[in-house]
Amino acid sequence: MFEDFRLRVFTQVAESGSFTAAARSLGVSQPAVSQHIAELEKFTGARLFERNRGQVLLTARGEAFLAQARRILDDYHELELTFRPPESILIRNVRHEGRKTNILILRDRFADLDAPADTPADRILEADGLAILPSFFNTHTHAAMTLLRGYADDLPLQEWLEEHIWPAEARMEPADIRRGNELAVKEMAASGTTFFSDMYFDFEECIAAVEASGLRAAIGITVMDNHPKSHFEEIRDYIKNWKDPTGGRIQLVIAPHSIYTVSAERLKRAANFARHQGLLLHIHVAETQREVEDCIRAHGTTPVRYLDKLGFLGQDVIAAHCVHVDAEEWKILAKRGVTVSHCPCSNMKLGSGRFPYELALESGCRITLGTDGASSGNNLDLREQMKFAALLAKLPGDASLLPAEEVFRWATKNGADFFGIDAGEIAVGKQADAVLVDLGAPQMQPCHNLVSNWVYSADSGCIRHTLCAGRVLV
Repeated sequence: MFEDFRLRVFTQVAESGSFTAAARSLGVSQPAVSQHIAELEKFTGARLFERNRGQVLLTARGEAFLAQARRILDDYHELELTFRPPESILIRNVRHEGRKTNILILRDRFADLDAPADTPADRILEADGLAILPSFFNTHTHAAMTLLRGYADDLPLQEWLEEHIWPAEARMEPADIRRGNELAVKEMAASGTTFFSDMYFDFEECIAAVEASGLRAAIGITVMDNHPKSHFEEIRDYIKNWKDPTGGRIQLVIAPHSIYTVSAERLKRAANFARHQGLLLHIHVAETQREVEDCIRAHGTTPVRYLDKLGFLGQDVIAAHCVHVDAEEWKILAKRGVTVSHCPCSNMKLGSGRFPYELALESGCRITLGTDGASSGNNLDLREQMKFAALLAKLPGDASLLPAEEVFRWATKNGADFFGIDAGEIAVGKQADAVLVDLGAPQMQPCHNLVSNWVYSADSGCIRHTLCAGRVLV
């Protein structure tokens, strides 16, 4: 407990009216209580209590001291809540699975979903009128590019990159990249995301932003043919000496950018290196029709087939986009156990095309959701990605395709599962990553189906709290 214990002794004596009762309550001896009070009276130069036949009453000076002591103890408590995560949190009167309950979190996990209302806890979170849902897992983004949000001209991906983004990136210093990451983590936490998988340069700046934010992240070590930090010897040394500054919220990932920025030899080496190190792989695949056409010209086949031929694909691979992937390629992805990160808003903004929902669902592949970089004109709100994915799926005419429960799983549990995080659902023993949503918000009423409202009707303004690993971030 970070506080002056004498102040707690003093307030306990004042409230109980007895040195003996205060000692019993605090678990100390009665002489110790007397000594603490004597020290305070010496400090103030006045008597704080009148002692009369076993009865203890505050003097006028003591009344004034009590008011000040309570304010100081409240400040100590606020200091602890802010800078030292509580060991236990009781979320009281929250809605879960259609009923009101009390949920106990011990350290970083859900311990009891039906706890008594008077369960002792370091922090009580009153949640009457709120519902608890799993938080979001953003499986593909470039957080630092949030700083380039204003460069979102209405151009196809390649022209937009060549004319605006790459020249702007060349002028970015590490301090700019840090600022972009700091903006990104704030935006994601405020909109209910507790994890993101990133791919960018100067990844140490992203690590620093994540450490300060309380979020989780998979930090991609970007591999490109023309990137000066893509030497595997240096990467190996970095990984060997790296220690997670967050105590478990960050994992490193090997991130060969794409088939058009990484040679076949380097792609194979990246895959072998990652597997030898026990790390996951993160890559862009078939984002645009141009990428497919260029791959056919250069390698005589399509991107998925090309990567499969190289031996790159596997259960440890998350492939971002996969917009231009045919039925046979989806079978290859499923057979190899590849997870796909779908980024609907970025695909729409850059004119990349409609994700083949029908083929993806039929394949049985694990699908997740990502935002891509905010510089493409979209925000980092994964709830918005859920809505657009569900609506785009239905566009050809099948209103039953990609129901709310399914796309909600894409945004939560599926992402957590791929990255090996024991979260993505509200269940005993699971990591306490969650959002508390205001059922009184107009967008959430009437609430016939909570998940449906959350996917189609709500916005991030309905979020009252975001929790990551048992810590209240927002």
